[in-house]
Amino acid sequence: MNSNTPFFPLLFFSLLLSIPTFSESSSPSPFVSDSGPVKPTTPLISFLEQLQETSLKTFGKSNFDPKLYVDLPLKFELSVTKSAFDRLPKSRNGSIYAVDLREYINIYFEGAGEDVVYASLEDFVSEPKGFLPKVKNPEVRAWALEVHSLWKNLSRKVSGQVRKQPELHTLLPLPRPFVIPGSRFREVYYWDSYWVIRGLLASKMYDTAKSIVTNLIFLIEEYGFVLNGARAYYTNRSQPPLLSAMIREIYKRTGDLELARKSLPVLIKEHKFWSSGMSSRRSFSPRFDFRVLNLTSTNFHVVGIHKVTIQDVKARNHTLTRYYAMWNKPRPESSTLDKKLASNISDVSERRHFYREVASTAESGWDFSSRWMRNPPDFTTLTTTSILPVELNAYILGMELDISFLAKVTGNSSISKPFTKASHTRKKAIESVFWNAEMGQWFDYWLSNRTCEGAETWKSSHQNHRVFASNFIPLWIESFYSDAVLVKKAAKSLKKSGLLQPAGIATTLTNSGQQWDYPNGWAPIQHMIIEGLAKSGLKEARFIAEDIAVRWIRTNYVTFKKTGTMHEKYNVQKCGYFGGGGEYVPQTGFGWSNGVVLALLEEFGWPEDLTINC
Repeated sequence: MNSNTPFFPLLFFSLLLSIPTFSESSSPSPFVSDSGPVKPTTPLISFLEQLQETSLKTFGKSNFDPKLYVDLPLKFELSVTKSAFDRLPKSRNGSIYAVDLREYINIYFEGAGEDVVYASLEDFVSEPKGFLPKVKNPEVRAWALEVHSLWKNLSRKVSGQVRKQPELHTLLPLPRPFVIPGSRFREVYYWDSYWVIRGLLASKMYDTAKSIVTNLIFLIEEYGFVLNGARAYYTNRSQPPLLSAMIREIYKRTGDLELARKSLPVLIKEHKFWSSGMSSRRSFSPRFDFRVLNLTSTNFHVVGIHKVTIQDVKARNHTLTRYYAMWNKPRPESSTLDKKLASNISDVSERRHFYREVASTAESGWDFSSRWMRNPPDFTTLTTTSILPVELNAYILGMELDISFLAKVTGNSSISKPFTKASHTRKKAIESVFWNAEMGQWFDYWLSNRTCEGAETWKSSHQNHRVFASNFIPLWIESFYSDAVLVKKAAKSLKKSGLLQPAGIATTLTNSGQQWDYPNGWAPIQHMIIEGLAKSGLKEARFIAEDIAVRWIRTNYVTFKKTGTMHEKYNVQKCGYFGGGGEYVPQTGFGWSNGVVLALLEEFGWPEDLTINC
């Protein structure tokens, strides 16, 4: 999820914090220059950033949300709106009076979110046939139907005005209805959509699930990759790539061969983006001949921004992937915040690099966490582009397996075979670079070569041995959950890690005040680890999975009964509390939390005699 408010200072460190075993000299050194690619912005976004900054100065920090201002639709042409802004009366010190600015905004802008309208979901019924058959407890069943009913509240479509005058909106003109996360997140977000879809599938809402996928395919066709979210200011970065997983899950439920067939060209395009870098929209032809598919070819116009090569101890080269945003300025949706965070960085090039690190961390979905900091909790030491992340490479391995599967079921062996081979190659890379057999975890790898030109030699000291939930996400991928010996080792390590808390899996063991740190737990993390353990087929692993699922479902239920809503994140230290910290007030709704609860209840059910209360 995208994050947008000031960094909270260090609160305290968890007593369970594991000490990094990689040396300080192994972590990336402070940056000197920034020369990576930058996507161009638009005059509209630049002006809305100006409005955002002026509004902060005029209205003050209390309840200020910078994202609101870049979401405002214009009522008139930009030139007219800007001229009126320039004519606003100013005080002697150059500031604008609050009453004048408030009146100006009311006259020249629609409200944030007014360019998305409620959509009627034709496949929604109040109690679907065959809904959650394993849920036997009537109290839990009644609550699950309440969660199911939230899809109506979160359904949206782009207003006709956006299509008619797109230049007045930062909202992108998606072709189909969609489901939003909720609260301030008024648009589609990439990786959120996977768990929304899992919930929709549990709710038997197959058409809505396909509609969301159609929108994400549209983004790849327009921009060369799936954007972080469906806003013009998100065109400089993506989010964890899970589109192929969404399509595979829909296919498993519906057998929709047409969806599988039409998705292959765009999934290959996305794979190229993550494997090699930035893809030009015009460089990919819909008539591309897949009979001559070569995953290492240069048929695409690319800039190698995500690709990293590591040479292992046996002198074998492995190609892996990092997060890397095409941006080195303040994020428009958080411009005032990013400028404040960078205010003590005097060197221009160093400041640009810091902005790139901030945007790249947003691309990870884990924005923000001590995981990405060279010297936590110092926010200015974010160094995400110098880290090879475990889970990103697991996702791309999953993408390769998915593309191979979808190609196979549509009878296209010319695509299936090279992607099967690519998955085997990436699996070996993940085993060689990330896996630590002694500790039973996959660890992030810290790069020493910031430019990523040529191969970097693997060093054991560059594995980051701090405990993060991401260290166990490869369990979600078939290549690893099908390995019984490996699963036993990882499950044992998870039990001893300190991550298992009374209400679920903690994201990290460090309480930095950032939202992707202790004591917060997040629905996607719970689901991936639970599902991987359950799919392994091992009795002990499934027992652990079910135990975590019960804890997570309980805390969602009790919090819902206390607050009347589902939440973006939860405090896993204790049952029945939502999470906090980070850069904006806690959000409700909430797309992926709803989806994960429904998916877990579908898988594990809830016995009639098992209490749902803490």
